[in-house]
Amino acid sequence: MSTFCQPLFTDKAGENMEIKEGLEIKIKYLRDDIKRLEYIDGKSDWIDLRAAERVELKAGEFKLIPLGIAMALPKGYEAHVVPRSSTFKNFGVIQTNSCGIIDNSYSGPEDWWFVPMYAMRDTVIEFNDRIAQFRIMENQPKLSFKESELTGENRGGHGSTGTK
Repeated sequence: MSTFCQPLFTDKAGENMEIKEGLEIKIKYLRDDIKRLEYIDGKSDWIDLRAAERVELKAGEFKLIPLGIAMALPKGYEAHVVPRSSTFKNFGVIQTNSCGIIDNSYSGPEDWWFVPMYAMRDTVIEFNDRIAQFRIMENQPKLSFKESELTGENRGGHGSTGTK
């Protein structure tokens, strides 16, 4: 089963741009009863991801939580998967890789999306709970590095902007 999903893409300058007319993102859902992805216009260009099963974790346990989707991202794009702002407050879990990157080659029918979570307290995540979010980003352009002296003004090093 595939459906059409309309998130915004972000260009290299970080500006939002509308999806090109006719560009489709193929998606497969693990279960018929999982809530479908939804782009909420005007609220955020991040799209919520839901737990595809009920998960019980004890403090100190790790689990790859299934998100119930597989997706074929367009060539030249990748997905960035991070926790929602309320994930730690609601569930007491942290994402172990801070930000998951899913590239467009991870697009097979069994390439299911997961989020790696570590429990800081005993917790239960129910089926269809919003646990993470993603956005689609254009791949970084090819870069080359040239060794050179730097001539910009020094800012004072790491942590120099203070705490206030």
